[in-house]
Amino acid sequence: MSKTKIAVLVSGGGTNLQALIDAQSSGKIHSGEIALVVSNKEGAYALTRAEKAGIPAVTVLKKNFATAKEFEEAILSELRKYEIELIVLAGFLSILSADFTSKYPNRILNVHPSLIPSFCGAGFYGLRVHEAALAYGVKVTGATVHYVNEIPDGGEIILQKAVKIRRGDTPEILQKRVMEQAEWNILPRATELVSKKLQKEREGDKK
Repeated sequence: MSKTKIAVLVSGGGTNLQALIDAQSSGKIHSGEIALVVSNKEGAYALTRAEKAGIPAVTVLKKNFATAKEFEEAILSELRKYEIELIVLAGFLSILSADFTSKYPNRILNVHPSLIPSFCGAGFYGLRVHEAALAYGVKVTGATVHYVNEIPDGGEIILQKAVKIRRGDTPEILQKRVMEQAEWNILPRATELVSKKLQKEREGDKK
């Protein structure tokens, strides 16, 4: 049974990409394989992680295109070239249009550093999410893996994991704990779940 081909879209250091690479190496992800890494930032450390793991990687820069549509077309072209079936957004700081997401229904995953529907949607990313959680005074936060649709953080939830907020937490400390305890745990699990589902669907189509 052939594995589901996965592309990971990144913008920065790629810690979530590393969690996926490690999960693939250890066999936690066995129904899919990371076939491509796409970065929208030059020199992102995620590209180095991909290179070390022997995964093909490309950089697609928005500034090189006249419109957002052309930028997305360039990414789609790479995805088609590598026959990608599942896309994982791992710290990809570019909102994908409805036109893009409609081409991969229930085949784009995103990890968000809160328990959706709290602290999510347009403008909530990176440290801003943790700043908002601390400012609001919630006692528990966490991370969510969800399908991506045309609404930022609006797709169906696949997995969630809670993380307790501790006295004295700063946004930076909380960000690190949410990554270590939640994101790096549920993103590989969700990726395997959906890879397996797509694999079964593909095999079923052949019968």
